[in-house]
Amino acid sequence: MPSYQAPVDEVLFLFNDVFNWSSYAELPGFADAPMDVVEAILTEAAKLAEDQFQPVNMIGDREGCVRNADGSVTTPKGFKAAYDAFKAGEWLSLPASPTYGGQGLPATLAAMVNEFIQSANMALSMYPGLTQSAVAAINVHANDDLKAIYLPKMISAEWSGTMNLTEPHCGTDLGLLKTKAVRKADGSFAITGQKIFISAGEHDLTSNIIHLVLARIEGAPSGTKGISLFIVPKFIPDAAGNPGLRNGVTLGSIEHKMGIHGNATCVMNYDGATGWLIGEENRGLNAMFVMMNEARLGVALQGLSQSVVAYQNAAIYARERLQGRSLSGVKAPDKVADPIIVHPDIRRLLMTMRAYNEAGRAFIVWAYLKSDVVHRSSDKACVQAADDLLGLMTPVLKGVLTDIGFQSAVDAQQVFGGHGYVGEWGMEQFVRDARIAMIYEGANGIQALDLVGRKLPKDGGRAIMAFFKEVGTFLKTHAETKELASLLPPLNEGLQCLQKATGWFMQNAMAKPDNAGSGSYDYMNLLGHVTMGYMWALMVQAAEARFAEGRCEADWVAAKRTTAAFYMQKIMPQTKLYLARIEAGSETLMAMDADAF
Repeated sequence: MPSYQAPVDEVLFLFNDVFNWSSYAELPGFADAPMDVVEAILTEAAKLAEDQFQPVNMIGDREGCVRNADGSVTTPKGFKAAYDAFKAGEWLSLPASPTYGGQGLPATLAAMVNEFIQSANMALSMYPGLTQSAVAAINVHANDDLKAIYLPKMISAEWSGTMNLTEPHCGTDLGLLKTKAVRKADGSFAITGQKIFISAGEHDLTSNIIHLVLARIEGAPSGTKGISLFIVPKFIPDAAGNPGLRNGVTLGSIEHKMGIHGNATCVMNYDGATGWLIGEENRGLNAMFVMMNEARLGVALQGLSQSVVAYQNAAIYARERLQGRSLSGVKAPDKVADPIIVHPDIRRLLMTMRAYNEAGRAFIVWAYLKSDVVHRSSDKACVQAADDLLGLMTPVLKGVLTDIGFQSAVDAQQVFGGHGYVGEWGMEQFVRDARIAMIYEGANGIQALDLVGRKLPKDGGRAIMAFFKEVGTFLKTHAETKELASLLPPLNEGLQCLQKATGWFMQNAMAKPDNAGSGSYDYMNLLGHVTMGYMWALMVQAAEARFAEGRCEADWVAAKRTTAAFYMQKIMPQTKLYLARIEAGSETLMAMDADAF
């Protein structure tokens, strides 16, 4: 039976020492979240994750969701009680607008709470996670009447939310969607069509489910320019704001999936269902992208979360499992064999997971702080700079961290050997659960294309140039800092590879777009690995300062130094490989005729 312990101290280190939480005190919400309050919130979130969510994770995987004869869905045993504990703690309201019952606290804090519950139970965490994204889209684009009806109940977690994009014949290419909206005399619309892969589309955790649905109004232009977004509730709210008449939206079936069995992934049928327009007609993708960007950051967190929980269990197992003797001599003479953690290859797996986990969490905190600046600051220059980097890094976070999450789950399974292939140990569930994060909310290849095709050249490359400047300034500023002496040369080499790759695209992608497509995945990983290297430099700098002030133990800072050194020596050199692949271009990739495959 796997276990989980929320990394509260690691999050506090990032907030307090690495990113200077107090420097954001002037932003709305941060003043209400001083470090003692933050620590209390994270401690309670850890209890929720460890005591309520984690114990039903394996149960959810084994039982799955059940479609009943009346079209309702029963979630796995224990899910409702855990969700009710989440609702009672008002966790969904943490970052939401106080106007509609939210607490208005930083999104960065809410993200770390989400990491905890996702690590504990990815499938269960998706129910409130989708609601959080739907709340963001409604808050930005809906009119005041719709906000007043839906946001208070969703923010309180009494009602949940979904996003309905994909149809049987179209996924990424939403311009092909067929779901139609017919205008009604009262200003609402009749929505008809079918949507697939709808996470949390039907369940028994909340009294109402609010679907955000993309559809095309009759007479609207074809393609993506003619798509609108609608609120379509399962039950139409009555005059008092409570669930009233059943709407024309029903469950078709529950998808039989590789993982996340505890989340009801549904085929949803809309048969003249009543819906209300969100935002402007034919501008639905703009509104939905608010939700999708929120969701992509949430999926990046899912990648991290599965990597973290898989690592924790693999490390425990490696310290306890006796097998063979150390190559350098017996380490446990009082036992029949040494624990497998003495073996270099086991340590390779564990150190790789650990190095990625700590850097990945720092990367996410760094990005979420920029999101808080974008949504809370009144300084236009700061908002623009933060928005530039957040836009650039969102596809990187989603793509790179979910790739890492899956690989870490596989590596943890390898540490367990044959036991990792057996269900009772939990490792194979982590592998299956982590796999979906690489696919949904835009498959990782799409994230890479978005990065290279849209985000990189946007505003003349302003965002990537700002990143070059930030890392370059750090390297120059700390060139003589002895504690960073071994870390900066590999970081600088990685940065140079990134700059060369960026220049190569500028010279070779315009005339031959396939070069951009060919190198996009490697570029996404190159940027991600350089950024995580930068995160490690920031963390070691902060850890050394903490140690110098007597605020941590020698063993703790030594572990930070060693893990950072491992990242720079064993992982950062991959940037040279990514550059070589990019510079190889697309000739061999595109040379064969399709019929030859």
